Amino acid sequence: MAEHPHAALVRQGYEAFSRGDMEALRGMMTSDCTQHVPGTSTMSGDFKGVDAVLGYYGRLAAETVGTFRVEMEHLFVDGRGHVMSVHRFTAERAGRTIDMLGGIVFRIIGEKITDLDECVEDMAATDEFWS
Repeated sequence: MAEHPHAALVRQGYEAFSRGDMEALRGMMTSDCTQHVPGTSTMSGDFKGVDAVLGYYGRLAAETVGTFRVEMEHLFVDGRGHVMSVHRFTAERAGRTIDMLGGIVFRIIGEKITDLDECVEDMAATDEFWS
């Protein structure tokens, strides 16, 4: 059974992220895409526009001195432009470590990602890690 095109797009996005290929990610997103990051830390908020989203990814790398990793575990599609991912993310920062499940709800229009709503397993622990 062939993978749904929206799932394939998100899978390719995770692969590009893991390689640090920001130009590939840029090509998968609309210019006005938005990533919503939960919590109250300095890493939280709404990153509007592809440059802001890619800048956020750069901050993830910088703040963790390149230790931030994400491993996609599952993808779910609805066939109407939504993909839900489940992933594990790990990182080290300022003597602390994090190893947690998270996910993103992707909205796709015209075969490009327009919106990314991020969720985490433990909001308090995530905020503490980034504080």
